[in-house]
Amino acid sequence: MASQAAGRQTIQEILSQPATWTETARQFEQNVKLLGAFEGFSVREPWLFVACGSSYYLSRTIAAQWAKLLKVACTAVPASELLFAPHEVMQRTGAGQVVLVSRSGKTTEVLRAAEWLKANATVQTLGVTCSEDSVLEKFCTSMLKMPWADEKSMVMTRSFTSILLLFERLGAKFVGDAGLASALDGLPEKTARWLAANADKIRAFAKKRRFADYVFLGQGAHYWLAQEAALKMTEMSSSYAQAYHTLEFRHGPKSIASKETLITFLLSDEAMAEESLLIGELKKLGASILVVVNRATAELRRESDLLIELGLDEPECARMALTAIPAHLLGLAVGLRKGLNPDVPRNLTRAVVLGSKNGAPAQRRGT
Repeated sequence: MASQAAGRQTIQEILSQPATWTETARQFEQNVKLLGAFEGFSVREPWLFVACGSSYYLSRTIAAQWAKLLKVACTAVPASELLFAPHEVMQRTGAGQVVLVSRSGKTTEVLRAAEWLKANATVQTLGVTCSEDSVLEKFCTSMLKMPWADEKSMVMTRSFTSILLLFERLGAKFVGDAGLASALDGLPEKTARWLAANADKIRAFAKKRRFADYVFLGQGAHYWLAQEAALKMTEMSSSYAQAYHTLEFRHGPKSIASKETLITFLLSDEAMAEESLLIGELKKLGASILVVVNRATAELRRESDLLIELGLDEPECARMALTAIPAHLLGLAVGLRKGLNPDVPRNLTRAVVLGSKNGAPAQRRGT
């Protein structure tokens, strides 16, 4: 059994997200260094994000939103992929500006990617970290630091959502979207109320039901939140978790659907009607269903084993940070039920720091 102190730091950080988002907004308005970090970058040129783990899924989520908002090419790659095939990645993305994301600023693959870019590419590079002091700064054109969003526990929760919201604010500022900026202003208070109404419900569900398999589904940018949700479940509870594009689950993966499977749907506004049809199919196969949706239909209320409504009037892109939180609570509760300590997941460290460069990936031939 886990000790009484197990998970205490993680739940505190999960519940602190509204306050951290408020501080992020304050820093955005008052800290001139934040916007100053983007001097020399162009909103009309392609963007490439480079990261690992949760920061990679974060980067994918940001890239998906910025591509729509800025109407320019934005994508992300794992740092290891840039190291394996740097010329191929740079040519394929056409990016002259690269954002390198590492919460700790110590992630070895990100540091090596930044070092390669500095030595071999004519690009602007922005390092993003929650650390005040980082080796990453040595290799980047400029730095964006968010120490107020850092965690003491190993797993990214509030740093993920806070970085996401900062880049949403930047995107809104770049294109002059006052509506999005206003929506983001009201999000912390509404999320605090949502947590008060829903956090215990999610944790109670996780304690009550035991599953062998966890699946997270999402379309569009929600797919990357689904990937992050699966990672949160794996990290905090050492459980087997998978993520798929929602409608791709029909094409083979649904063979695992059974009474031993919890399938979580992160429903999007655009695809909700089609995604909801899959819920009925999987219920007939015996799977348990958890639905995260902004506003539920009567059908979703009938077919969900646990229904989580966001209930916000804000546009979908402004709701993404809140959409990420149910998985934080779910993973934490499952880990505690299994007698683990989500504050310090086994086999993990806060930053993946490797040895000498002899352990660096070899580049592919022809790159």
